[in-house]
Amino acid sequence: MSVRDALWDDIRRLRAPEGYLRAGAPRYATLFGRDSLIAAWQLLDWDAGVASATLRALARYQGRNVDAVSEEEPGKIPHECRFDAASQAEMPDWKFPYYGSVDSTPLFLILADAYVRATQDRGLAADLWPSLLAAHRWMEAYGDADHDGFLEYARKNPRGLLHQGWKDGSEDHLKVEPPVALVEAQGYAVAAHEAFARLAALRGLDDSAEPAHRAAALLRRRLDEAFWDDGMGFYGLALDRAKRLRRAATSNPGHLLLCGAVEPSRLDAVVERLFQPDLWTPYGIRTHATTEPDFDPTSYHLGSVWPHDNWFLYRGLLAVRRVREAVRVREALLRAHAELGRIPELYAVVGERLVDLSGPTSPGAHANPLQAWASAGLLDMVSRPGAQLSP
Repeated sequence: MSVRDALWDDIRRLRAPEGYLRAGAPRYATLFGRDSLIAAWQLLDWDAGVASATLRALARYQGRNVDAVSEEEPGKIPHECRFDAASQAEMPDWKFPYYGSVDSTPLFLILADAYVRATQDRGLAADLWPSLLAAHRWMEAYGDADHDGFLEYARKNPRGLLHQGWKDGSEDHLKVEPPVALVEAQGYAVAAHEAFARLAALRGLDDSAEPAHRAAALLRRRLDEAFWDDGMGFYGLALDRAKRLRRAATSNPGHLLLCGAVEPSRLDAVVERLFQPDLWTPYGIRTHATTEPDFDPTSYHLGSVWPHDNWFLYRGLLAVRRVREAVRVREALLRAHAELGRIPELYAVVGERLVDLSGPTSPGAHANPLQAWASAGLLDMVSRPGAQLSP
């Protein structure tokens, strides 16, 4: 079986009857916000029906009330849905749908706009307009509670997720005191404002489109001012509650490339930093640099390699026309797939040796052997024109 056929087989195994992709298997076998949206985005050019189904499913569970236990807020897109009592009972301190995610809502807007531009299906945009409007209002009213322009999170449920970006978790592994403004979440917000502006303009609502364009431009400028660190020559990870920069070298700033949120004068420095030896490996770019004091190659978020993270970097590099570097990322993930026989949620690289974290006796983090945004991300990489080019 070819790599592409194997990846399509992964996708079929994760596709729900409603058409969206469950986040993974055997764990996370349900509708997620962030995971399902990103997987749908990855598949957009190859099966746009996944995006349509995902957007409609998440719109049904979009927040309408304020609830501290579930962290629901009006317009907010869920983090995780659980549809049966047995799976809900596994997490008794959470109320489902659970909304503890800072980025599901901007990703909802980004995917809706990308879907409409790819398919010209204005009917979906019309059907979901109330949800799209509510999502954008959430970004301004709740996602930016202190009105400083940055998208931030601070958990409402003390038993919920402390960190609510893609490197989420209930402990302070990021070493950032909430409210937290993550660097990549600001990039998503820039792209989401632009997405909403285009969707509003499509409906002839220039009075809504123009403020969103201005919000994107302002945030793009403020992101650069607040997150760029001359000493690092790179963007930092996050701002803490005192607006102090967490100066860790991570993969997170690479997501800004795909969002169009990197200041042009910083572009070369950002690309070059991602490929320095403390982040780059023969199997992809690490989440966290080996030069950081808390680096751990087998940890969930402090040094492992995540295929979906590398997809963001791959597509971002293509977006800024750094094709040679993009091909290096794709070839690295294909190398991992060849050695493991699949592309799991994450894996480790110790020295230059690939370490599978998805087995029952694996060291460190317990990786899901099948994850939608890993399989869909690599499928997108190998399906693009020019995918057979050598690095």
